[in-house]
Amino acid sequence: MKQSLLGVHNIDVYYGAIKTLHGVSLTVYPGELVSLIGANGAGKTTLLKSIVGILPVHEGGIFLSNQEITNKPTHTMVTQGLTLVPEGRGTFLHMSVLENLQMGAYHRNDSVDIKRDLEHNFTLFPRLAERQHQICGTMSGGEQQMVAIARALMSKPQILLLDEPSMGLAPLLVKTIIDVIKKINLEGVSILLVEQNANIALSLANRAYVMELGKITMTSDAHELVNNPLIKATYLGG
Repeated sequence: MKQSLLGVHNIDVYYGAIKTLHGVSLTVYPGELVSLIGANGAGKTTLLKSIVGILPVHEGGIFLSNQEITNKPTHTMVTQGLTLVPEGRGTFLHMSVLENLQMGAYHRNDSVDIKRDLEHNFTLFPRLAERQHQICGTMSGGEQQMVAIARALMSKPQILLLDEPSMGLAPLLVKTIIDVIKKINLEGVSILLVEQNANIALSLANRAYVMELGKITMTSDAHELVNNPLIKATYLGG
C-alpha cells in the first residue's frame, strides 16, 4: 500500500465555542495534486490553517510522511517540507521581490542551491526576473501572487498548500498561475489546492474532495467529479 505524504485523520477544529471542522479526513500521496472544493464558508481555509498549525486541532491527527505534526508550531512546518501560500498572498509589501524570495529560504544555508533555486523561480516567473528589485507593494495582485508562490518554493517544499491562488486575478494572469502550478507539480512537488473556481480545481487535480459545512461530503478522481451531475449543478454551472 502506497504511503501518504500528508494524512489528515478525523480532525475536529473550533473557532471559540463553534465547531467548524467535523471529523475531516484527507490524504495526499507523493507527486499528487489534490483539490479541495466547496462554497465560501465550507471550512477549506480553516483546514489548511489547521494543517500548518495556525489553528489548533481539538481531536484527530495530522501526519507528514507518517510523522505526527498535529499542533506543532507553524514555523517548524517549513523545515519539514510543508509550506502554505495563504489566501490574500501575505507578501512583505515593503520589501523587494528579491528580498521576498530570499525570505522564503530563511531556514536554509546552502547558498549555491539557494542561488540556483532563485534562478529557477525567475524562469518560472519571467515577470519577477524583470522586476526583482521592485517593491512588492507597488505590484498588481497577480504579480504579488507570483511572488507568494515563488517565495514558498524557495523553502523547497515536499508539499505546497495553495489557498485560492486565482482569486481576484485577471484571466490572463490566472492562466499564468495555472501553468506554473502544473509545472511545479510535474517537477515533483505535491500540491493541496483550495480553489473557489471548481473548473480550475478539477482540471488540475488527480483527485478531489468536496467540503460542505465543515465536513468532507465526497471524494473521487477529479475526472469522475467533473462528470458527476450533482457537482456539475452545484459547482460547475451546468
